[in-house]
Amino acid sequence: MVVIEPAITKDEEGDVMTGREASDGFETASEGTDGGSDNEEQQQKQEKQNVSPPKDDSYEDASNNDELEQKALVQANDAKLEGNKLFAAAQYEEALSQYEVALQVAPNLPSFVELRSVCHANRAICFLKLGKYEDTIKECTKAIELNPSYMKALVRRGEAHEKLEHFEEAIADLKTILELDPSNEQAKRSIFRLEPKAAEKREQMKEEMIAKLKEMGNSLLGRFGMSTDNFKAVKDPSTGSYSISFQR
Repeated sequence: MVVIEPAITKDEEGDVMTGREASDGFETASEGTDGGSDNEEQQQKQEKQNVSPPKDDSYEDASNNDELEQKALVQANDAKLEGNKLFAAAQYEEALSQYEVALQVAPNLPSFVELRSVCHANRAICFLKLGKYEDTIKECTKAIELNPSYMKALVRRGEAHEKLEHFEEAIADLKTILELDPSNEQAKRSIFRLEPKAAEKREQMKEEMIAKLKEMGNSLLGRFGMSTDNFKAVKDPSTGSYSISFQR
């Protein structure tokens, strides 16, 4: 009978090992597969941890907008302050330019309403000092549109209207001031002073209108051998209205 001895190998140190022992310490196919699976799971977990969350573009945009608005606010305020210095030095044209720079820098947004209204009002006082009353009225109107209760703008517009003999408009601004501040004595005195002027101007405008109508009437009635002298206008003192009578 033939006996088959197990194969003999040597380890690295020279000791002999049987084939069974030689296989100890080496991965089997199944062990290698299981280990690979574990490694893949760990790798996938690591990849998930390394993935950064998606960026919120809307948050980034909002942050950028806030920064831009803040920068614009600083620049606009700097220009306005420079305009104030120039105004104090009676350099009105140069001050106008600085207030315009502030308005160009400041966007037309709710957070800039107060700044924009102030710059328009400041431009108005520059124009008032320069005797440009129509421009004063325009700038004041822009300031009041942004801030309807802006007292200084109402006062300056009233002054400009008075300079142009727009007495009715000046009185209207003064009455708005009294609505906002019923105790404003200066507004009361100004209304009392301007009302006779307004009445006088109304009368003057009526006379001018009648003169123009008379001129037109003469050109038409002349064809029939008549003139407006054949018609007499009589004023009713109680109502201020006129009645027309025909006379040969």
